[in-house]
Amino acid sequence: MREISDYDSAVNGLQVENSGSVTKIAATVDASISTVKLAVAAKADLLIVHHGLFWSARQPWTGKNYELLKLCVENDLAIYSSHLPLDLHPHFGNNAQLCAALELKNLKPFFESHGQKIGFKSQTKISRNELAKRFERAIGGKPKIISGGKEVCERIGVVTGGAGAELKQAAAEGVDTFITGEGPHWTFALAEELGINVFYGGHYATETFGVKALASHLSKKFKLPWEFLDYPTGL
Repeated sequence: MREISDYDSAVNGLQVENSGSVTKIAATVDASISTVKLAVAAKADLLIVHHGLFWSARQPWTGKNYELLKLCVENDLAIYSSHLPLDLHPHFGNNAQLCAALELKNLKPFFESHGQKIGFKSQTKISRNELAKRFERAIGGKPKIISGGKEVCERIGVVTGGAGAELKQAAAEGVDTFITGEGPHWTFALAEELGINVFYGGHYATETFGVKALASHLSKKFKLPWEFLDYPTGL
């Protein structure tokens, strides 16, 4: 995972260690005091997350920071985080898993970030309405659609999370439909100017796929129970 570039604050890998034994795996999108409490209640001793603990300064270890650390230590809970490595993984990654849920085939790497392609694109023919229905089923909620392009989608790009601010980059990489989690208000007008369809499914909702896939894989490999801890942000 060290060969994959990421934001400095991502701190991929083991963020909190435990005594070394794992009997149950929990998975969730965001590491926070709330999801740590859910993991403790689920009697998990390994919590796999996409967004880890260290996006902003955690020191000093007082107040809520101390409460979080105390919960982990007293309940022997380890926390493992994987950000861009889990976005771009060709099988377990958020983007690969969402593409599978959308029934997109013949995937090619797409959308450069930190010196590597983190998403996927697919060349196909599908109506915008049908693609929207598939997306709604995949994320379990109604997406926001900006109908800036053609009614028939032919070159679809998928980048989960918060890639909406990079519509120009997506269009420059040749897609006519861009599926992501969230984007700024001004992207509505930009999508129309670029002639591109944009599907916003929510940052959280589009990034549940990777942690589920990774936890399920580890569960099968090591014959351990696992549980997804759903703690939606609505964003």
